[in-house]
Amino acid sequence: MPKSKRSKVVHLTQVQKKDKELRTKLFDNVRDAADNFSHIYVFGVENMRNTYLKDVRTHFADSRIFFGKTKVMAKALGMTDAEEYQPGLSKLTPYIDGSVGLLLSNRDPAEVLEYFENYSEIDYARAGVKATRDFTVPAGVVYSRGGDLPIEEDVALPHSLEVTVRKWGMPTKLDKGKVVLDGDYELCKEGRTLNSHQTALLKLFGVAMAEFRIQVKAYWSQATAEVTPVEDPNTMEE
Repeated sequence: MPKSKRSKVVHLTQVQKKDKELRTKLFDNVRDAADNFSHIYVFGVENMRNTYLKDVRTHFADSRIFFGKTKVMAKALGMTDAEEYQPGLSKLTPYIDGSVGLLLSNRDPAEVLEYFENYSEIDYARAGVKATRDFTVPAGVVYSRGGDLPIEEDVALPHSLEVTVRKWGMPTKLDKGKVVLDGDYELCKEGRTLNSHQTALLKLFGVAMAEFRIQVKAYWSQATAEVTPVEDPNTMEE
């Protein structure tokens, strides 16, 4: 009998070697890029989506973007004055924490900041995200948009989905081939964390509650060797 792939032995030394090679490559690439660009931006990402990050990479095709191990990127720039790769870079490394990346570019800071302030994409929420609004499916026949559209502009949910939505927590039943609810069903409340069943239902009803957004936390300029913190306009008090 052919040997099962499940029984294949993976030598940890090989895995560790590959991981070390990737860290070394990231370290070297960040330093190489630091030699060729006049500004280094640390940016944070909310509701990460690779598809939208690819769009950002395309927009900044003349620059370099790194989204890897934060400790490696911080070490490449320098954690202390004695270790910093270029003057002033150690002041940037405290911002390299959490879900962040680096953008190295020759573009003027005003242009970069304006781009990210105006860039966002709305997508379906994933489990663990907080609901941005209340959503209740009204009693009676369940429609494909869950009550977000007038009945005359909507269509009834296909009967074949009744088992699925019931599995996701909606107390539905079939009545003469229609998916129905005996009472209003509160799917989510604004500010409360969503679970996987809630996010699945929201996606089914076409309700997007996640915003992919990039916020520049701080940037370093080669000409001045200074780091400029950037305040998130969405958290500023009015």
